[in-house]
Amino acid sequence: MIHPARSTRLALAATLATTLLAGCAAPAAEVPTTPPASASAAPSASAAPAVDQAAADAAFTALEGRFGARLGVHAVDTGTGAEVSWRADERFAYASTIKAPLAATLLDRVGIAGMDRAVPIEAADILSYAPVTETRVGGTMTLRELAEAAMTRSDNTAANLLLEALGGPAELDAALTALGDDTTVVSRTEPDLNEATPGDDRDTTTPRAAAALLRAYALGDPDAIADPLDADERALFTGWLKATQTGATLVRAELPTEWTVGDKSGSGAYASRGDVAVIWRPDAAPIVIAVHSSKDQQDAKADDALISGAAKAAAQALGALA
Repeated sequence: MIHPARSTRLALAATLATTLLAGCAAPAAEVPTTPPASASAAPSASAAPAVDQAAADAAFTALEGRFGARLGVHAVDTGTGAEVSWRADERFAYASTIKAPLAATLLDRVGIAGMDRAVPIEAADILSYAPVTETRVGGTMTLRELAEAAMTRSDNTAANLLLEALGGPAELDAALTALGDDTTVVSRTEPDLNEATPGDDRDTTTPRAAAALLRAYALGDPDAIADPLDADERALFTGWLKATQTGATLVRAELPTEWTVGDKSGSGAYASRGDVAVIWRPDAAPIVIAVHSSKDQQDAKADDALISGAAKAAAQALGALA
């Protein structure tokens, strides 16, 4: 049962049709030679600054060529409504970026008090990357501790235990659909969700959908697809975002140090690498951004500089950065 205080918000799902475009599966088998639709500025009630389309297109094209990768970007200035996009409706493996909506969905479901429930940590639960839970075998962790471990350290065992508490992949998929995201496909648990086989829709999203979902959970502003968390829950969730220890070389790497970036990173096969982030600026509204990438070989190496470079280019195109 959805947390009672917010159950009526599920009616907002219908609004997604006008804000999220369902992405068609696009193979990561080769870097497309024909560029996608140009970056664009979204309409706004106030006068939104013009997005530098030519510069954005040139920057993203150059990054794809330099790293031999397929790049997907969607960024929105939540103050002006201006947007910049590049392959924003193509599918990418979400990998560990899904841990952010997973933690937020469970928080919405049980509320802050419910996050104090204790969960046994058994040796059989421990996966290959479990830096926090592997130290707690034989004891218990609360759902809050598991969410913090999944969000800030990307602990895979913690994510699976959160998913189990929620009811499994199908339950998370249904919850996101009810919230208004009918693009993201949640199918498997860690580590299988990192398989990232080109053309397989399982465990994929689009940059546009990922950004809209993070905006709903982290900001819940009037232009988000929904407002699922109350103020205290949102503060807890954004605290986890800001405390992440895995994103230093990604979205935040080439942005001004006075900007506060909260993010969740992810990586998988076929050089799948992504970062979804909220960028809080001292004198302007936040920017929400999702950057995803992939290459054509299963064992290819991902390049964090591709993600950081794309974030910088998006901020420049939005007029937020010189």
